[in-house]
Amino acid sequence: MNPEKDFAPLTPNIVRALNDKLYEKRKVAALEIEKLVRDFVAQNNTMQIKHVIQTLSQEFALSQHPHSRKGGLIGLAACSIALGKDSGLYLKELIEPVLTCFNDADSRLRYYACEALYNIVKVARGAVLPHFNVLFDGLSKLAADPDPNVKSGSELLDRLLKDIVTESSKFDLVGFIPLLRERIYSNNQYARQFIISWILVLVSVPDINLLDYLPEILDGLFQILGDNGKEIRKMCEVVLGEFLKEIKKNPSSVKFAEMANILVIHCQTTDDLIQLTAMCWMREFIQLAGRVMLPYSSGILTAVLPCLAYDDRKKSIKEVANVCNQSLMKLVTPEDDEPDEPKPVAQKQTEPNPEDSLPQQEGTASGGPGSCDSSFGSGINVFTSASTDRAPVTLHLDGIVQVLNCHLSDTTIGMMTRIAVLKWLYHLYIKTPRKMFRHTDSLFPILLQTLSDESDEVVLKDLEVLAEIASSPAGQTDDPGDPDGPDLRVNHSEFQVPTSGRANLLNPPSTKGLEGSPSTPTMNSYFYKFMINLLQTFSSERKLLEARGPFIIRQLCLLLNAENIFHSMADILLQEEDLKFASTMVHTLNTILLTSTELFQLRNQLKDLKTLESQNLFCCLYRSWCHNPVTTVSLCFLTQNYRHAYDLIQKFGDLEVTVDFLTEVDKLVQLIECPIFTYLRLQLLDVKNNPYLIKALYGLLMLLPQSSAFQLLSHRLQCVPNPELLQTEDCLKAAPKSQKGDSPSIDYTELLQHFEKVQKQHLEVRHQRSGRGDPLDRRVVL
Repeated sequence: MNPEKDFAPLTPNIVRALNDKLYEKRKVAALEIEKLVRDFVAQNNTMQIKHVIQTLSQEFALSQHPHSRKGGLIGLAACSIALGKDSGLYLKELIEPVLTCFNDADSRLRYYACEALYNIVKVARGAVLPHFNVLFDGLSKLAADPDPNVKSGSELLDRLLKDIVTESSKFDLVGFIPLLRERIYSNNQYARQFIISWILVLVSVPDINLLDYLPEILDGLFQILGDNGKEIRKMCEVVLGEFLKEIKKNPSSVKFAEMANILVIHCQTTDDLIQLTAMCWMREFIQLAGRVMLPYSSGILTAVLPCLAYDDRKKSIKEVANVCNQSLMKLVTPEDDEPDEPKPVAQKQTEPNPEDSLPQQEGTASGGPGSCDSSFGSGINVFTSASTDRAPVTLHLDGIVQVLNCHLSDTTIGMMTRIAVLKWLYHLYIKTPRKMFRHTDSLFPILLQTLSDESDEVVLKDLEVLAEIASSPAGQTDDPGDPDGPDLRVNHSEFQVPTSGRANLLNPPSTKGLEGSPSTPTMNSYFYKFMINLLQTFSSERKLLEARGPFIIRQLCLLLNAENIFHSMADILLQEEDLKFASTMVHTLNTILLTSTELFQLRNQLKDLKTLESQNLFCCLYRSWCHNPVTTVSLCFLTQNYRHAYDLIQKFGDLEVTVDFLTEVDKLVQLIECPIFTYLRLQLLDVKNNPYLIKALYGLLMLLPQSSAFQLLSHRLQCVPNPELLQTEDCLKAAPKSQKGDSPSIDYTELLQHFEKVQKQHLEVRHQRSGRGDPLDRRVVL
């Protein structure tokens, strides 16, 4: 420093002392400065006061010499003390050089700067509030200072500033929020602790409504919640808890929509505490805001659904996620199926893009377990919000269906998540069928694929959804539906799924089409499509047919009309070119028909062919049942067409007898002994009116080798009274013209010819396979 330079009104002694390396001498100089400034204040000489402050600032506090900077700091503090209440007039000039010294490399100098600012603020009190942002910015840096003395000094200054803010009613919260939003993303644990402590103070001040600005800092709070320090995490939990209490007290003033996306992001993090806290907030938001949250449903489901599959290690998160899921589902009502209202020309954007509003959240917004974000097209953002100014809130299903489809398609997703997805789909088809049918074509393949799921519960829920699709009036092709929606009219070609290598189930009868069965109530267009694709799935996945086929069909018979199901499947199988599969499928359907309790009413309907509907059903089933000779006989036994059963058995002599054929005859004998055919066994007592029943049973007996089934049937026939009647020609002449079960409206001759035609087709196929060396049939070597 130039000793010849004029520092007036500071005396040379004061200047020398301020530059001294000893603290005591600088302190003496400060006292002299304080006395000098007091005199200027008494004289109201503001020019000299400003000159003193400017000299201390420029020539000392901002000097290159460290001792001069220390002298300048203590001199500025002395000026403030001397000014007293008038220091507010010079705060800018007093504070700025001190804050500059906060960045000094010398830790002692940083400490002196902190001490000087403490004295300045202590004198000015509330007058420093217009300069709060620069003070807060400087303190936030000192909070992370590596020197413990500097950190200790900053804490004293911090407490003083908090007291001033708490007791003041002039705090500029609006001006402070941008700085808080910026500083809240600091990764330093001390800076984070400093931020959290200030938020706690602001929340506790009655005159400061920080809740209005919560969307600005909520993301940063959740990031601080993931800090490694337990104390910081605990402090952050307290802050978030206080905010949640305020939200519950004043839900009408909360900007739920602006925070929904933030919660969605943090509900997907891998940190358990963050995820649980965010999920709890989401639960409260859904319950408090109600339908305001509907536009964010797709994002919420993306976050919530994977959590439903968590194990007991994350039981708390799973339970809260389940409540969120159920609460959100309840928000969807039939009103949401109404046509969308015209959109306003200009909509107010209530929610900024997450990438714009959360610039520093990289690494914390991971998709989490089971995330499906990567599957979404670039043109769709599941977090896109809708304007909350629109009333009522419109439910947009595109994003929701896409999320549900994504999770259902992901084979790694847990069972409970898949069940929840299917419950959502079922709920949406119940509440908003018209809108949902726009998405049915995209959902249908994955719903069919889900039938192969390992869980019976998943398959059952899947069948409920498919059954609702197949039976909903909204799926009728003759229903014009929403004039603004897509055309749902479907022809047969749209039902067909391309296959490779062979023709299959995909040529439904032209006379039936979408009308289903003429003898049963008409189902919608998707019913027949469902039946076609279900049989195609069974054909391509034989293990599924063996393991789940009966279960699936039985459940469908409970959920839909059993007659419709059997009638439509019989129609489709009639066109099946894979005769081996047709035979297997017919055998499966027949077993279900004869043994399942779910088919009790249908069996009773077929027992007595008194109505035209039941006769049409019998003829329809019969034509497909012809793919399997033994099942055809069993159908005749069920419908009490005993004479025709006898005629069929007579034709068995022309068939190629295989081990599989004899096995099926064996199973039929076992079925005859079951409760289902109790009425048939009792009819054996009426020999006069049922001669063809007895002859048919003897025909089966003659087909069987000497086996346990042979013995079983033989013993049963030995119980028939007066068997001699079967050996006379007179009994045939004496038989009534209309035997039990015969219906004059059924052309049995034509049915028998159809049976012979189908069996010839099977024989030709077997011979072709035999020529290729395909060992599909096991022949009996005589």
